[in-house]
Amino acid sequence: MSGDATYEDITILKEIAELLNEGTDTTAILSGVLQKLLHVTGLQTGWIFLIDRRGRHQLIADVALPPALANDNNQRMCQGKCWCVNRYNNHDLNKATNIIECKRIEEALADEAGNTCGLTHHATVPLRAGEERFGILNVGSPYKTHFQKNELALLEAVAFQIGTALKRIKLTQREQETALIAERNRLARDLHDSVNQLLFSLSLTARAGVEMTKEEEVKQTFRYIQDLTQDALGEMRALIWQLKPQGLENGLVSALASYAEMIGLSIHSMMTGAVSLPSKVEEALWRIGQEALANCKKHANTNEVALSFQADDKEVRMTIQDTGCGFYYDENSPILSLGLRNMKARTEALNGQFQITSKLGNGTAIHIRIPL
Repeated sequence: MSGDATYEDITILKEIAELLNEGTDTTAILSGVLQKLLHVTGLQTGWIFLIDRRGRHQLIADVALPPALANDNNQRMCQGKCWCVNRYNNHDLNKATNIIECKRIEEALADEAGNTCGLTHHATVPLRAGEERFGILNVGSPYKTHFQKNELALLEAVAFQIGTALKRIKLTQREQETALIAERNRLARDLHDSVNQLLFSLSLTARAGVEMTKEEEVKQTFRYIQDLTQDALGEMRALIWQLKPQGLENGLVSALASYAEMIGLSIHSMMTGAVSLPSKVEEALWRIGQEALANCKKHANTNEVALSFQADDKEVRMTIQDTGCGFYYDENSPILSLGLRNMKARTEALNGQFQITSKLGNGTAIHIRIPL
């Protein structure tokens, strides 16, 4: 890495800025930026850790890791602590700096985990935008044990660009979530004000028809229309509730209990622990809970259901269990039910675990575990 930037270097830095400004996929952006950064600096190896507010790191991008670090799908990079992550979590890493040797490589050598390809040191740069922090950028090359001030300055400038881009992506995602909630609320209002009112009017008309006609066959037809309309009203109220849950501001368990009662279930709830859930986790658990309770109502042949909710600072666990008819379930076979597949997908999207236990005649239980 030379002290003077070439025309090619400037061009690549411009491409980095364009990539950061245009992309929205964090993994793709950071992988592309890391490759371009190594090219412009002449360095060979790099990796990026995103670190959450609890100090847990995630390897989000890497280029040319030596076998000792890349073995078993980068397992050594994904687990454990190291000096750079510790310094970041202790707020001792505020600018680009040299790291005297790499703890992960030292441990790999001690374990005889494979070839390190001469990599012993790396520079570490925090990724941040203002006071908000996102993680760290690490870069190095075989047998390179020190980084000059101009090298660190360039790394710090690029890292600041990355931090600003991560801030933009975060704000964009928040805006999208806000817009989605607003659209759900609008749709719920429209359904309530139009379709719901039309169904109510149809129900009243059918009732009037029963009272006005004297022919029994016609009466039966009006009664049938009235029953269908009442069923449709019930389905519509449930749909409106799903779009705009009432009572969620009082807590997830309270909202699910209210929903269960609204669709005619007798629910027994038990809650252990109290934490403020991230909005994405609360939204996922609410939707999963709705689907599970609806399945109980439609398929379990029972109105009794139990809800268990446990939370601490590490994870949240939720179980919805009925004592109904159950069904045959083989955990090694694909899930055929669309509702169950949706619940599983929502859970795994948050790195959670989804489990079903069911047996003919012995009811069904849905178990959800999501890390916080």
